Amino acid sequence: MKTLQRYALCGLLACSAAVASPDEDLLGQKQGYPLAPSAARIHEPAYIVGSFSGMDRLSPSCELAPADNPSPLRTAEKEADIRYRFRNRDYTLADYMQHQRATAVLIVQDGVILAEHYGYDRTQDMRMLSNSMAKTLVALAFGKALEDGSVHSLEDRVDQYVPGLAGTLYGATRIVDLLRMASGAKYVEDYTPTDDRARFLKTATKQGVLAAAAQVNERADPPGTRFNYAGAQTEVLALVLKAATQRSLCEFVDEKLWKPMGAQAKATYLVRESDGSAFAQGGFNATARDYARLGSMLANDGVVQGRQVVPRDFLLNMTDALRQPDPFRPGQMLYHGNRYYGYGFQVWLLPGEARRFVLLGIHGQAIYVDPQSKLTMVHLAVGQDAAGDASGAHLGAEREALWRGVVEKFAR
Repeated sequence: MKTLQRYALCGLLACSAAVASPDEDLLGQKQGYPLAPSAARIHEPAYIVGSFSGMDRLSPSCELAPADNPSPLRTAEKEADIRYRFRNRDYTLADYMQHQRATAVLIVQDGVILAEHYGYDRTQDMRMLSNSMAKTLVALAFGKALEDGSVHSLEDRVDQYVPGLAGTLYGATRIVDLLRMASGAKYVEDYTPTDDRARFLKTATKQGVLAAAAQVNERADPPGTRFNYAGAQTEVLALVLKAATQRSLCEFVDEKLWKPMGAQAKATYLVRESDGSAFAQGGFNATARDYARLGSMLANDGVVQGRQVVPRDFLLNMTDALRQPDPFRPGQMLYHGNRYYGYGFQVWLLPGEARRFVLLGIHGQAIYVDPQSKLTMVHLAVGQDAAGDASGAHLGAEREALWRGVVEKFAR
């Protein structure tokens, strides 16, 4: 009966997601996908769907206002027939929505929505949690801070802007090395309850980011030589931005990126009560369509409605594998035992001759970008674990296959 009602509703609203999502009962469908009782329980199966689209109702947050004149997104007269191949079988986008715990998938080219599917009764007006896709916003903010002169050079050390980190490991690290996740700090981020990330977040919650950053004090590698993913580096970058711009991250991103990008809806950053800092490494919340606008801006090399919002040369420094040192290029950078991805400035670089890259967040969040084809794919999800693969569904692998199918169909 629920499925029949969903088909009828989609007929009335011309929506495209009329298929059942996986594990609906486990994930709280009968309860209306409720919010978690507290932020500490958002990853529990019964609460993850509701919480990932309602984090700013669970935790303190600051608001980013939309643009006065939002960048238009037109909807194609007929939804594109999206097909992909995975494990020697052919599938459609509708199949994908039945296989994976995706809350939203949008495919946009040249400002036209080619396909838009939602799962778990999510809708286009809901603000979805970014997780680590937020890191790329911090890098983009540095492009704007360089442009307006508040940051002088990416070669500068952190302690030139944040005197409170003088004499610390991060204080003695260059901004560019933090952008590439290459501070050299000994730091384990594997999303277990006792990893360095958990320790950092605990200290930041109680004493603020400055105290948490100061406790990271052992180097494993010379700075700039090896990739080691650590959200603490993004938090330190946010400290630099705040000190350099004399604005909160929320204010600066809103003024310099969110409004100029043409966002249609309000967005939010989760903030810490200890020091008022935004959760820079993963606490951003926005609608799927505004994530698509962000991806479209990147696909157009920083141009929105004829205006250069982010300097093109900075975006190339961020996203072009050939502009990265060899240890950070796809095929050469080692991460979790494979060399598939490379890494630029707070963004993942995809292999291949064309410049393609992706913003990634745990539990399945992603924004894929192909500047050559002005193509972007937004993927929001509630994967079972950080990688999304604990259930054996191979979310990451099938998502990549879906993206390859999109590129094969629409690449120029």
